[in-house]
Amino acid sequence: MSDPYERSAEYLDIMIADAWRPLAPALADVLTGVKAKTGAVVDLGAGSGRGVRVICDALPRTPVLAVEPSVAMRAVLLARLHDDPELRRRVTVTAGDCASFDWPDGVRAVVALNMLGHLPPPQRRALWARAARHLAPGGALVVNVTPPFEPTTVERVRMAHATIGLSEYEGWASARPSGTDEITWHMEYRTLRQGSPLTQASVEYRWWVAPEEALATEAAEAGLSFRPAGDPDLGLRVLTRVGGNNPVY
Repeated sequence: MSDPYERSAEYLDIMIADAWRPLAPALADVLTGVKAKTGAVVDLGAGSGRGVRVICDALPRTPVLAVEPSVAMRAVLLARLHDDPELRRRVTVTAGDCASFDWPDGVRAVVALNMLGHLPPPQRRALWARAARHLAPGGALVVNVTPPFEPTTVERVRMAHATIGLSEYEGWASARPSGTDEITWHMEYRTLRQGSPLTQASVEYRWWVAPEEALATEAAEAGLSFRPAGDPDLGLRVLTRVGGNNPVY
């Protein structure tokens, strides 16, 4: 399978920096509220490692398993880990995804941010089921849900902009319906100098959508509760075993 991030990895970490400013403290609040006190934390779709750093800061001494299928994104992730002695000691990187990754038992928490849409419905249901089997008592799965929730057109919009040295970097996004429960995102990235483009890259990828009620029903079928956490605009959701020793948010 082709890697949709092969052409865009140069841009992605700086493009998501602004989004992580409110997301990081919200994720940290959720993680510190998890009642399970032992076991590793799994970061599914760890990307460039911004979430990994939040996990390590929020849960000192906890080992982290960072799972990332993209070779290009793992390169950025490993560079971030190698330059920080604490991260280098605690974080193990695995080349895989939530289906191929060999989950350990007794997981303290699973973080799966900005990746649910990459999963076709059967794989999404498999995620709920695997989390229910492998979470430690009091453990939690943390996801985020973001619009659109049904196939619809998203008009082209600039999603991020950053200046580094003499260069400006920007990312643009648009989407179109491409199935009964999916859209196709079209992403454009550009490097500019004094307003003139120097380099650019574009990529398309499929993104499966579902109403939140449908996600909650799927989770319940796997034995997981599905509840909001933090600022509603961030879309954070915490899943815990129904009837288990669950944290309270």
